[in-house]
Amino acid sequence: MSTELTAKSPAPAPPGGTRSGAGGGLLQLMLDGLRRNMRQYGMLLALGLIVALFAIWTDGDLLLPRNVSNLVLQNSYILILAIGMMLVIIAGHIDLSVGSLTAFVGAFAAVLTVQHHISWPVAVVLCLLAGAVAGAAQGYFIAYLGIPSFIVTLAGMLVFRGVTEILLEGQTLGPFPEGLQKMGNGFLPEVGPTTNYHNITLLLGFGLIAFIVLQEVRDRKRQQEFALDVVPRNIFLLKIVAMVSAILVVTLLLASYKGAPIILLVLGALVVGYGYVMRNAIFGRHIYAIGGNLPAAKLSGVKDKKVTFLVFVNMGVLAALAGLAIAARLNAASPKAGLNYELEAIASAFIGGASSSGGVGTVLGAIIGGLVLGVLNNGMNLLSVGTDWQQVIKGMALLAAVGFDVWNKRKGVS
Repeated sequence: MSTELTAKSPAPAPPGGTRSGAGGGLLQLMLDGLRRNMRQYGMLLALGLIVALFAIWTDGDLLLPRNVSNLVLQNSYILILAIGMMLVIIAGHIDLSVGSLTAFVGAFAAVLTVQHHISWPVAVVLCLLAGAVAGAAQGYFIAYLGIPSFIVTLAGMLVFRGVTEILLEGQTLGPFPEGLQKMGNGFLPEVGPTTNYHNITLLLGFGLIAFIVLQEVRDRKRQQEFALDVVPRNIFLLKIVAMVSAILVVTLLLASYKGAPIILLVLGALVVGYGYVMRNAIFGRHIYAIGGNLPAAKLSGVKDKKVTFLVFVNMGVLAALAGLAIAARLNAASPKAGLNYELEAIASAFIGGASSSGGVGTVLGAIIGGLVLGVLNNGMNLLSVGTDWQQVIKGMALLAAVGFDVWNKRKGVS
């Protein structure tokens, strides 16, 4: 009897075993935390890996200050569209018309400023209103008449493209006033003492770092107060260090060239504003509710039709803003502008963590997804990869992201 008990009793731990166990436990805790938050951090890690690989393959050309600045300017309008598309997808819908709507708004801006000589600030306001009206029209058909968003926005894609051709009469129209051009190509002015860096950009970068750190710490404390699951402290600190490092590197690169592009400030304001709305505002919670479980949202008193309507109005305004940005960057309106922008925006949202069934996604995820596509495009261009293979690689990236979402759901169910 005593022999059996002795045989079943565990052997004493070797010297130093406690330290090794603690280290192994800490590593296991971090791995478990990463697994539980893979949807949130997976594409962020993928973005870092893609940047590192292309930086090596291009002999550092990817991270040259001039190229980083061009990367921001070239992808700003897609990132703006991706924010609006993320909200649409979270609500359980899709919008195929945003590419054509950006082309229409660019054409409308050209007609106003070039042909009718309307001042560009007034033209910007009118263009944003036109985008809101277009979004409202589509939102009404979807929310109040019950027509599927795929059909409505497919029709909108054809209508807006046709109206663009009519406005421009098949011709490219430009140039735009100088003030409007700066929206797509301008940089912040230099002030202060002469240094090797752009002073305002440095101040904005350091301010952004302080804001993000405070926001992350505040969100973590709030989650702990409500007894919600939070990531382990080591992973949280690793996340903070990674975010601060990335922002600091981008800030120094931009500050060593011409400074922060004006459109980057617009994009930053959108990210902060929409991030706050989706995290803290009632409207943001209602978007998640109708996308996650529409019957339950109705029973909870959510006005699903109104929310859906406003989501598409918002998408129309952001599409108009993106149309102004790309038209200002090209300094002309073209009938062929905006081709495949809707696909880029949808891909950015899905790569950034949106779920095909709705109810899941973040504004920051849309930005990360857009940056993944932007870095892929830029890196492959630097490597002289043909457009045919670029399309194949981006398609595989989208398929992998959606496949990961499906796998993650099945794993959670099992």
